[in-house]
Amino acid sequence: MRRREFIAAAMTAAGGLTFTRTPRTAHGQPGQRRPNILFIMTDQQHAGMMSCTGNKWLKTPAMDRLAASGIRFEKTYACNPVCVPSRFSLQTGLMPSAIGMSHNGDLERAVVTEIMVQQSLGSLFRKAGYETVYGGKVHLPARMENLQNIGYRNLTNDSRQGLADACAKFIKSPHASPFLLFASFMNPHDICYMAINAHSRANGQPPAGTVGSKTCEAVLDRVRGAGDLADFVRNNCPPLPSNYGIPEDEPGCITHKYVDASAFRAHVRANWSEDQWRLHRWAYCRLTEMVDEQVGILLDAVREAGLEDNTLIVFTSDHGDMDASHRLEHKSVLYEEAVRVPFVMSLGGVIPRGVVDDLHLVSNGLDLLPTLCDFAGIETPAGLPGRSLRPLTQNGPVEGWRDFVVSESQNGRMLRTDRFKYCLYDSGERREWLVDLKDDPGEMKNLVEAPGVENVLDRHRRLLKDWVRRTGDRIGAAYT
Repeated sequence: MRRREFIAAAMTAAGGLTFTRTPRTAHGQPGQRRPNILFIMTDQQHAGMMSCTGNKWLKTPAMDRLAASGIRFEKTYACNPVCVPSRFSLQTGLMPSAIGMSHNGDLERAVVTEIMVQQSLGSLFRKAGYETVYGGKVHLPARMENLQNIGYRNLTNDSRQGLADACAKFIKSPHASPFLLFASFMNPHDICYMAINAHSRANGQPPAGTVGSKTCEAVLDRVRGAGDLADFVRNNCPPLPSNYGIPEDEPGCITHKYVDASAFRAHVRANWSEDQWRLHRWAYCRLTEMVDEQVGILLDAVREAGLEDNTLIVFTSDHGDMDASHRLEHKSVLYEEAVRVPFVMSLGGVIPRGVVDDLHLVSNGLDLLPTLCDFAGIETPAGLPGRSLRPLTQNGPVEGWRDFVVSESQNGRMLRTDRFKYCLYDSGERREWLVDLKDDPGEMKNLVEAPGVENVLDRHRRLLKDWVRRTGDRIGAAYT
């Protein structure tokens, strides 16, 4: 059911139903138990990488089952399309620029304050009496890398099958108090190694020897042993995306500071054939299916433990992957494929089933902490820029929701409104980027110089500049 259909039906049934922001317990009603919370995060999965979104090139039964049991938010954006900044936001509800962070290389010099640590997700829930447990990939700023510092007990460092098994065992064990389980899976991140290893081979070097590289190579070995590569691609691989081309007016900063800054990115953008790009898309699907199986183990454990009606399950990813759009792979850029992510919430008997919200703009990094606090009856720290999504899961419309959402990157800022997307980069030719996502969802044409958009452009400039000022974004302030 689409959100618009859901709202229309709900308004008819509910009449004058209104909402409050009063903290509540468990299912939002006084006197009930506080819910367990299972937060599931994958790594580098863009919003379209689930079969329930209409993607016919992969099968994700576990993610689809979760979406069918709750609500899926179509317009969800990461605070930054790389790991460490995005994960910082998920733990704190703050933009990465709040600690001077713009990319993974800032993790040692980012200034995380004691207040941020004490008001982080794990710390808040531990102080509220929750059993707080973290398993899998961490990748946070230096002061937060030790999980005990931010309120968690470390369940396991394994971010693959071992994480799924450890989480299932934990879920099915006895619990004296409600739990917050943060499960951070690795895949489909291993797709990174396809381009990295291709560049290494082109320079006479062997593939990387990491677990992630070996996982990616094992997926590709299925193809290498299948005979004719062109025949395999023709019969099995996803087609090239409609926005496979490079926009003629692409901001110069993308070329100079994102593509050319990494030799392997420049290599594949310049040298990969269409078949190689299609094979990359196929491997990305297989790695997503791999992590879907692991997610399924957790969902099965919740059901087997009889906890479906008292466990809020939230699923998202830290960022996306370019997936051959604009002849790019990896992340980092502010194109939709890198910055828009899945976001699903389910709680039996409380959140309506099978709803797709395609109306409201969501920031997974800013909105996660207020949302979980709201469901658990924990007071949300004052001054955070995010909002609880709980009202969006209830019957009826929500008045006064945000008009835009912002994402940061190493060298730019993005502001998305209902129809338009505006990006400003810190250097290079064509620093501004404005696209009409209704008419140009593939982001192929820059409207900055187009006639008739002057008011739209001015509005987005003002909104971004005001956001940078209000959030204390000193990095963005230098070039906005």
